[in-house]
Amino acid sequence: MTQTRATWLGFVAILLWGVLALLTVGAAPTPPFLLNAICFAVGGTLGLIWMGATGALTTLRAVPLRVYAFGTLGLFGYHALYFSALRLAPAAEASLIAYLWPLLIVVFSGLLPGERLRGGHVAGALVGFAGAALIVTGGGAGFQADALPGYLLAAACALTWSGYSVTSRAFGAVPTASVAVFCLASAALSVPLHVMLEEPVWPDTTLAWTSALLLGLGPVGAAFYVWDIGVKRGDIQLLGTASYAAPLLSTIVLVLAGVAQATWSLALAAVLITAGALLAARASLRRHD
Repeated sequence: MTQTRATWLGFVAILLWGVLALLTVGAAPTPPFLLNAICFAVGGTLGLIWMGATGALTTLRAVPLRVYAFGTLGLFGYHALYFSALRLAPAAEASLIAYLWPLLIVVFSGLLPGERLRGGHVAGALVGFAGAALIVTGGGAGFQADALPGYLLAAACALTWSGYSVTSRAFGAVPTASVAVFCLASAALSVPLHVMLEEPVWPDTTLAWTSALLLGLGPVGAAFYVWDIGVKRGDIQLLGTASYAAPLLSTIVLVLAGVAQATWSLALAAVLITAGALLAARASLRRHD
C-alpha cells in the first residue's frame, strides 16, 4: 500500500470522528462507560467479521501479548481518561486540553526514524489548535483552579492518544486485524468501571440503540482500523494536523442536525483549521520533493 493511499484511509477516521458528538447525544442517557462497553464490543465484533471473511484470523496468533496490551491501553486509556476528565472539569476546557493530541502527534512524529519535523508542520498544528480552541470554547474559556485534577486528566488523555498513535509506527509489521482485540479488551475493561461508577441506564429508544450501534460501527469501530493503517503507513504529520478537522466537522454536523447554532467563531475556526492543514500539507510536499 502506498503512503498516499494509507494517508487517505487515515482521513476516513477523521471524517468518522466528525459524527462522534452527534451519535453520542443520540445515545443519551446511556452513561459513558456502559456506552464505551457497547461501542467497543460492536467495533471488535466488526473486526472479527472482517477477519473471518478475509482469512486474517490466523494472523492474530503471531501478535505478541505486549502489542495487545499496548493497543488496549491506548484505546481504553484514552476514553477512560477523557470521560473522567469531563467528570472533574468543565467540558469545554477539558476538551480543549484533550485536543492537544493532534499537536503532540505532529511534534512527536519528528522523533520517528525517517521523519523530519518542518516549521510548516508546527505552524500548521498551532494554527489548527487555535481553530479547535474556538470550536470547543465558543470563543472564550475561563479556567478554574478547583478543576485542576480534571485538567491534568485531560492532559494525560492527550498524551495517551498521541503516544499511542506515534508509537504505533514502531509496530508497522503488526496486522491491523489486531485492533479488533484492542476493541474487545477495551469493552471488557469498561464493564467493571461501569459497575463501580455508574447507574445501569441502557438505551431505551430506537434512536438511542441506533446511535450506540452506529458509534460502534463508525467512530468507535471502523475509525480505529483505518487510523491504524494511516499512522503506520501514511503521512503521520499531515494526519496529525488534519485531525483538528474532527471538532470542526463535529460542530458542523451538530449545527445541521439542529443541536447547535452557527456562529462567527465557527466560521473563523473553519478558516484557521483549513489554513493549518494547508500549511502542514505544503510542508509534507516539500519533504517529498
